[in-house]
Amino acid sequence: MPPLPESRGDIFDGRRLALNPMLAGFSCIRCQMELPVGDYFEGCPDCLARGKPSTLRSIYRDLPPVLSNGRAHGMRRFAAWMPYISWVSLGEGGTSCARFSSLANELGVADIHIKNEGQNPSGSHKDRMSCMAVARALDIGATTIVAASSGNGGASLALYAAAAGLKCCIVTTPALSRVFQRAITMTGAQIVTASESLERWDHIAKMVKEQGAFSATNYLDPPVGSNHFGLDGLKTIAYEMLEELGPDLVDVVLVPTSRGDLIWGLAEGFDQLKAAGLIKSVPRLYAVEPFARISAVLGGESITGSFPGTTRLASIGGSTVTYQAMEAIRASGGGAVIVKDEMVSRDQIRLARHGCYAELSSAATLTGLELLLKNGVISPDATVALIATSNGYKEDANGGSGQ
Repeated sequence: MPPLPESRGDIFDGRRLALNPMLAGFSCIRCQMELPVGDYFEGCPDCLARGKPSTLRSIYRDLPPVLSNGRAHGMRRFAAWMPYISWVSLGEGGTSCARFSSLANELGVADIHIKNEGQNPSGSHKDRMSCMAVARALDIGATTIVAASSGNGGASLALYAAAAGLKCCIVTTPALSRVFQRAITMTGAQIVTASESLERWDHIAKMVKEQGAFSATNYLDPPVGSNHFGLDGLKTIAYEMLEELGPDLVDVVLVPTSRGDLIWGLAEGFDQLKAAGLIKSVPRLYAVEPFARISAVLGGESITGSFPGTTRLASIGGSTVTYQAMEAIRASGGGAVIVKDEMVSRDQIRLARHGCYAELSSAATLTGLELLLKNGVISPDATVALIATSNGYKEDANGGSGQ
């Protein structure tokens, strides 16, 4: 491993970058094949050879009986449960999970909590992944980190790469809003524009295979999840919900979903908490999507199919489905719900008037909740959590944002 950059105090303590000694390796979430600690940008090699890309989960030899370190702050409280026990940190994590009683009364449901990931340093949940991906890139001596993004993920990774002294390339499309263009280029990161979403992956694959770049996101079609070190960071949302809501948590969690990194991270986090005896049951996870993709696969269509559609909900656009999204839903006994743009636009205003200014794609969880209540999928006596993945301040007037 090459020398790390000089310490930058609280922002970057490179001298203490450390892999968790309890990390034993990874296993495929589909075929359970076990692999040693390493970098598997294309997920499980056996499943990939069969044309069924699949995400990897971390295997730990042992996890401490206590979930968090009370002397640390934010996501660092859960370092012992992460693949890296120290990393480039900008203060990610520690976001609120507030009760919105007036909103619950309006919808006719027992309780609503909103986990506000817009409070992270770059304004989205992506920071929880970026810090872990950047730590891994530094640890193996990578000099460039690359990602496909329509906004939030690119802004997050660019910020963390800058803090770590890494070169960063964000591959996007012409739809990237000026808000995100500015946020990314201000860090010194490079933006490469592909003609359409799937073309981004070809460019990243070439950078990884020909230039040795470290990929923080998927570049396969059919897709796999994002970087397996990064995915572990999303589990901390589940950990924080336990701390804030107690062991009974909530009955249902609604998650804005594209390729399923977040819903998988939540499912894995809740499963770990249950295995550790810290919660009795895992909340049902419902993916919220702008047109039928996951819903189509749940209805019997092939997971490797293409599901095109148009939407203003940039963070949860896309035409593909991952196995990790389907597994998270199956394991939690949840489902998927389709929302329409015009109804989400109404609910973004509605959320703001109850005290939460979330991006358009995050407001989709409120729309999805109302539909599930109306259809009897969620009962009025249920307690519910909505994941607000990003704040509304990052959007332009047309709702342009992304992941």
